Amino acid sequence: MPLLIFDLDGTLIDSKLDLAHSVNAARAYLEMPPLDHALIATYVGNGAPVLIRRAMGPEASQEDIDRALDFFIRYYAQHCLDFTVLYPGVKEALDRLRGAEVPMAILTNKPVRISYRILEGLGLGEHFFRVYGGNSFERKKPDPVGIDTLLEESGLARESAVMVGDSAVDMRTARNANVQACGVTYGFQPESLKETPPDILVNDLRELADRVLGRSGE
Repeated sequence: MPLLIFDLDGTLIDSKLDLAHSVNAARAYLEMPPLDHALIATYVGNGAPVLIRRAMGPEASQEDIDRALDFFIRYYAQHCLDFTVLYPGVKEALDRLRGAEVPMAILTNKPVRISYRILEGLGLGEHFFRVYGGNSFERKKPDPVGIDTLLEESGLARESAVMVGDSAVDMRTARNANVQACGVTYGFQPESLKETPPDILVNDLRELADRVLGRSGE
Protein backbone atom coordinates (compact mmCIF):
# COMPACT_ATOMS: atom_id res chain seq x y z
CA MET A 1 0.00 0.00 0.00
CA PRO A 2 1.45 3.38 -0.96
CA LEU A 3 1.68 6.35 1.39
CA LEU A 4 0.76 9.57 -0.39
CA ILE A 5 2.09 12.79 1.15
CA PHE A 6 0.66 15.97 -0.34
CA ASP A 7 1.83 19.54 -0.38
CA LEU A 8 -1.09 21.97 0.00
CA ASP A 9 -0.66 25.34 -1.78
CA GLY A 10 -0.31 24.87 -5.52
CA THR A 11 -0.94 21.12 -5.26
CA LEU A 12 -4.38 20.61 -3.73
CA ILE A 13 -5.56 24.21 -3.37
CA ASP A 14 -5.36 27.34 -5.49
CA SER A 15 -4.76 29.89 -2.75
CA LYS A 16 -2.88 32.48 -4.81
CA LEU A 17 -5.46 35.24 -4.46
CA ASP A 18 -5.94 34.95 -0.69
CA LEU A 19 -2.18 34.83 -0.14
CA ALA A 20 -1.62 37.82 -2.40
CA HIS A 21 -4.33 39.87 -0.70
CA SER A 22 -2.91 39.00 2.72
CA VAL A 23 0.65 39.90 1.73
CA ASN A 24 -0.48 43.22 0.31
CA ALA A 25 -2.58 43.88 3.41
CA ALA A 26 0.58 43.41 5.48
CA ARG A 27 2.48 45.78 3.20
CA ALA A 28 -0.32 48.34 3.45
CA TYR A 29 -0.20 48.01 7.23
CA LEU A 30 3.39 49.24 7.01
CA GLU A 31 2.43 51.90 4.43
CA MET A 32 4.06 50.10 1.51
CA PRO A 33 2.55 49.82 -2.00
CA PRO A 34 1.06 46.53 -3.22
CA LEU A 35 2.99 43.91 -5.17
CA ASP A 36 1.84 42.15 -8.31
CA HIS A 37 -0.03 38.94 -7.50
CA ALA A 38 2.08 36.87 -9.90
CA LEU A 39 5.25 38.03 -8.16
CA ILE A 40 3.89 37.10 -4.73
CA ALA A 41 3.08 33.59 -6.01
CA THR A 42 6.78 33.06 -6.75
CA TYR A 43 7.57 33.77 -3.09
CA VAL A 44 5.33 30.94 -1.80
CA GLY A 45 6.62 27.52 -0.75
CA ASN A 46 9.09 28.01 2.07
CA GLY A 47 6.69 29.12 4.79
CA ALA A 48 5.20 32.42 5.95
CA PRO A 49 8.42 33.91 7.41
CA VAL A 50 10.26 33.51 4.10
CA LEU A 51 7.22 34.71 2.14
CA ILE A 52 7.01 37.93 4.15
CA ARG A 53 10.77 38.48 4.14
CA ARG A 54 10.77 38.29 0.35
CA ALA A 55 7.64 40.42 0.02
CA MET A 56 9.05 43.15 2.26
CA GLY A 57 12.22 43.45 0.19
CA PRO A 58 15.91 43.60 1.10
CA GLU A 59 15.72 47.09 2.60
CA ALA A 60 13.15 46.17 5.27
CA SER A 61 14.33 46.07 8.87
CA GLN A 62 13.90 42.94 10.97
CA GLU A 63 11.47 44.87 13.16
CA ASP A 64 9.28 45.70 10.17
CA ILE A 65 9.47 42.10 8.90
CA ASP A 66 8.36 40.84 12.30
CA ARG A 67 5.46 43.31 12.40
CA ALA A 68 4.42 42.40 8.87
CA LEU A 69 4.60 38.68 9.61
CA ASP A 70 2.43 39.02 12.71
CA PHE A 71 -0.14 41.05 10.76
CA PHE A 72 -0.04 38.64 7.82
CA ILE A 73 -0.71 35.56 9.99
CA ARG A 74 -3.64 37.23 11.75
CA TYR A 75 -5.11 38.61 8.52
CA TYR A 76 -4.65 35.41 6.52
CA ALA A 77 -6.22 33.29 9.27
CA GLN A 78 -9.40 35.35 8.80
CA HIS A 79 -9.33 35.43 4.99
CA CYS A 80 -7.80 32.08 3.99
CA LEU A 81 -11.07 30.85 2.46
CA ASP A 82 -12.25 34.02 0.74
CA PHE A 83 -11.20 32.87 -2.74
CA THR A 84 -9.26 29.63 -2.18
CA VAL A 85 -10.58 26.61 -4.10
CA LEU A 86 -9.53 23.06 -4.90
CA TYR A 87 -7.84 22.52 -8.24
CA PRO A 88 -9.93 20.60 -10.80
CA GLY A 89 -9.99 16.87 -10.14
CA VAL A 90 -8.58 17.07 -6.62
CA LYS A 91 -11.77 16.17 -4.74
CA GLU A 92 -12.59 13.32 -7.11
CA ALA A 93 -9.07 11.90 -6.89
CA LEU A 94 -8.87 12.14 -3.11
CA ASP A 95 -12.34 10.65 -2.68
CA ARG A 96 -11.34 7.65 -4.78
CA LEU A 97 -8.09 7.19 -2.88
CA ARG A 98 -9.86 7.48 0.46
CA GLY A 99 -12.49 4.98 -0.65
CA ALA A 100 -9.69 2.53 -1.44
CA GLU A 101 -8.21 3.18 2.03
CA VAL A 102 -4.96 4.56 0.65
CA PRO A 103 -3.20 6.33 3.57
CA MET A 104 -2.75 10.03 2.87
CA ALA A 105 -1.16 12.92 4.76
CA ILE A 106 -0.43 16.61 4.32
CA LEU A 107 3.07 18.06 4.63
CA THR A 108 3.05 21.80 4.00
CA ASN A 109 5.11 24.78 5.07
CA LYS A 110 1.86 26.67 5.76
CA PRO A 111 1.00 27.11 9.48
CA VAL A 112 -0.78 23.97 10.62
CA ARG A 113 -3.86 25.58 12.21
CA ILE A 114 -4.63 27.50 9.02
CA SER A 115 -4.04 24.33 7.00
CA TYR A 116 -6.62 22.47 9.10
CA ARG A 117 -9.12 25.29 8.66
CA ILE A 118 -8.73 25.29 4.88
CA LEU A 119 -9.03 21.50 4.61
CA GLU A 120 -12.16 21.50 6.75
CA GLY A 121 -13.65 24.38 4.80
CA LEU A 122 -13.09 22.65 1.47
CA GLY A 123 -14.48 19.30 2.59
CA LEU A 124 -11.18 17.44 2.97
CA GLY A 125 -10.96 17.32 6.75
CA GLU A 126 -11.45 13.54 6.95
CA HIS A 127 -9.21 12.48 4.08
CA PHE A 128 -5.83 12.62 5.84
CA PHE A 129 -4.57 10.66 8.82
CA ARG A 130 -2.15 13.47 9.67
CA VAL A 131 -1.60 17.13 8.76
CA TYR A 132 1.79 18.68 9.41
CA GLY A 133 2.58 22.34 8.79
CA GLY A 134 5.54 24.64 8.76
CA ASN A 135 5.37 25.05 12.53
CA SER A 136 4.97 21.34 13.32
CA PHE A 137 8.72 20.70 13.45
CA GLU A 138 11.84 22.71 14.13
CA ARG A 139 12.77 22.44 10.45
CA LYS A 140 10.58 22.98 7.38
CA LYS A 141 10.64 21.33 3.97
CA PRO A 142 12.93 20.49 2.22
CA ASP A 143 14.17 18.94 5.47
CA PRO A 144 12.99 15.29 5.52
CA VAL A 145 11.80 15.32 9.15
CA GLY A 146 8.13 15.50 8.15
CA ILE A 147 8.30 12.55 5.80
CA ASP A 148 10.40 10.55 8.26
CA THR A 149 7.81 11.18 10.97
CA LEU A 150 4.91 10.18 8.72
CA LEU A 151 6.68 6.96 7.75
CA GLU A 152 7.26 6.12 11.38
CA GLU A 153 3.65 6.88 12.31
CA SER A 154 2.16 4.96 9.40
CA GLY A 155 4.44 1.96 9.73
CA LEU A 156 4.75 1.84 5.93
CA ALA A 157 7.92 1.15 3.99
CA ARG A 158 9.98 4.08 2.72
CA GLU A 159 9.87 2.73 -0.84
CA SER A 160 6.07 2.95 -0.76
CA ALA A 161 5.96 6.70 -0.03
CA VAL A 162 5.34 9.40 -2.63
CA MET A 163 5.71 13.13 -2.00
CA VAL A 164 3.33 15.06 -4.27
CA GLY A 165 3.93 18.75 -4.92
CA ASP A 166 4.20 21.60 -7.38
CA SER A 167 7.66 22.97 -6.63
CA ALA A 168 11.34 22.16 -6.37
CA VAL A 169 10.99 22.42 -2.58
CA ASP A 170 8.70 19.38 -2.58
CA MET A 171 10.95 17.44 -4.95
CA ARG A 172 14.01 18.17 -2.80
CA THR A 173 12.06 17.07 0.28
CA ALA A 174 11.38 13.74 -1.41
CA ARG A 175 15.01 13.36 -2.45
CA ASN A 176 16.24 14.21 1.05
CA ALA A 177 13.90 11.57 2.51
CA ASN A 178 14.77 9.01 -0.19
CA VAL A 179 11.17 8.59 -1.33
CA GLN A 180 9.50 8.94 -4.72
CA ALA A 181 8.63 12.41 -6.00
CA CYS A 182 5.49 13.26 -7.98
CA GLY A 183 5.23 16.70 -9.55
CA VAL A 184 2.08 18.43 -10.78
CA THR A 185 2.25 20.61 -13.88
CA TYR A 186 -0.21 23.20 -12.60
CA GLY A 187 0.22 25.17 -9.36
CA PHE A 188 2.43 28.02 -8.30
CA GLN A 189 5.91 27.01 -9.44
CA PRO A 190 5.77 24.17 -12.01
CA GLU A 191 8.75 25.70 -13.82
CA SER A 192 10.88 25.02 -10.73
CA LEU A 193 10.44 21.27 -11.26
CA LYS A 194 13.20 21.53 -13.87
CA GLU A 195 15.64 22.13 -10.99
CA THR A 196 14.79 18.78 -9.39
CA PRO A 197 12.89 16.61 -11.87
CA PRO A 198 10.23 14.35 -10.31
CA ASP A 199 9.97 10.60 -10.79
CA ILE A 200 6.33 11.02 -11.84
CA LEU A 201 4.71 14.03 -13.54
CA VAL A 202 0.93 14.48 -13.76
CA ASN A 203 -1.31 17.15 -15.20
CA ASP A 204 -4.22 16.28 -12.91
CA LEU A 205 -4.44 14.40 -9.61
CA ARG A 206 -6.91 12.01 -11.19
CA GLU A 207 -3.95 10.70 -13.21
CA LEU A 208 -2.11 9.93 -9.97
CA ALA A 209 -5.19 8.19 -8.56
CA ASP A 210 -5.39 6.07 -11.72
CA ARG A 211 -1.76 5.03 -11.33
CA VAL A 212 -2.04 4.24 -7.63
CA LEU A 213 -5.38 2.45 -7.77
CA GLY A 214 -4.47 0.57 -10.94
CA ARG A 215 -1.38 -0.71 -9.17
CA SER A 216 -3.41 -1.48 -6.02
CA GLY A 217 -6.09 -3.32 -8.01
CA GLU A 218 -9.07 -0.99 -7.63
